[in-house]
Amino acid sequence: MGITPIMTYNSLKVSRRPEMIPETPKPIILTVDDTPANIDVIKGILFNDFVVQVALNGQTALRIIERRKPDLILLDIMMPEMDGYEVCRRIKAQEEWREIPIIFVTAMTDVENEAKGLSLGAVDYITKPISSPILLARIKTHLELKKSRDLLRFQNENLERKVVERTREVARLNQQLE
Repeated sequence: MGITPIMTYNSLKVSRRPEMIPETPKPIILTVDDTPANIDVIKGILFNDFVVQVALNGQTALRIIERRKPDLILLDIMMPEMDGYEVCRRIKAQEEWREIPIIFVTAMTDVENEAKGLSLGAVDYITKPISSPILLARIKTHLELKKSRDLLRFQNENLERKVVERTREVARLNQQLE
């Protein structure tokens, strides 16, 4: 029987029995905003479909990510001490965090701000006030894209291992023929 990857939002697991694939857990969304009312709005929109982690500033967000990597981050830009741009820079600078999708959720509506956020590595940019259907649609889209990228990475790693194995086997067989 072949190996079937089981996709979870945080990692890939492998099962030899596809009929035993467990239900995928709820994705973890980290919401970073210095305004508790904004956090409450987002939690109200997401609580049915996602596990929502909360940070009221950038430093707390980075500590949360160190403990338990979220599947996606909703990040405000205008925050004291460390703005959302700097939080995004620090996340994208870490190899193990680089692939976490970041969506800026902000009151800043200038095209320049949006372009800056996207150039830093954010996957999307949503302006406040938040539209529930738009927020949910974009989160689901970016989680699906992340899942697809993770699966491709997993398959590429498997193919690379197989190429190495086959190359060694061919080299061994060539030595036997000599």
